[in-house]
Amino acid sequence: MSQIIYILNGPNLNLLGQRQPELYGHDTLADVERNCAAEASGFGVEVRQMQSNHEGQLVDWIHEAREQAAGIVLNAGAYTHTSIAIMDALNTFEGPVVEVHVSQIHKRESFRHTSYVGLRADAVLMGFGINGYTLAVRHLCEMLTAKA
Repeated sequence: MSQIIYILNGPNLNLLGQRQPELYGHDTLADVERNCAAEASGFGVEVRQMQSNHEGQLVDWIHEAREQAAGIVLNAGAYTHTSIAIMDALNTFEGPVVEVHVSQIHKRESFRHTSYVGLRADAVLMGFGINGYTLAVRHLCEMLTAKA
């Protein structure tokens, strides 16, 4: 049985490719999902990819990951900067967590410079566009392979 990585996306990421393409690019969430699945399959790892605009749903998926997933890739969107609930949920997860942002959040508004997710994350990728997701998946897969 292969290992599973959860890839969780927060609010507005369903509009990737449409919303502010000058900031986030023209690639869509479907492109992210396809790239991540391809990257993980090379390691024999499965991905479960989910997106929600609702904080509680993200918390529920993190709780589910405790029983189902070996690692989590998370782009919590704006909840990155506001959600102690997501941080608390991540603190209950024992596997590795990689935080991803399409844009470089430290070049944006000052309120985006704080990341509650980053307080738990084992690695953070930002400013790589959607390639950050593929890099995150590769990093997690390499960690899982080394651990096996």
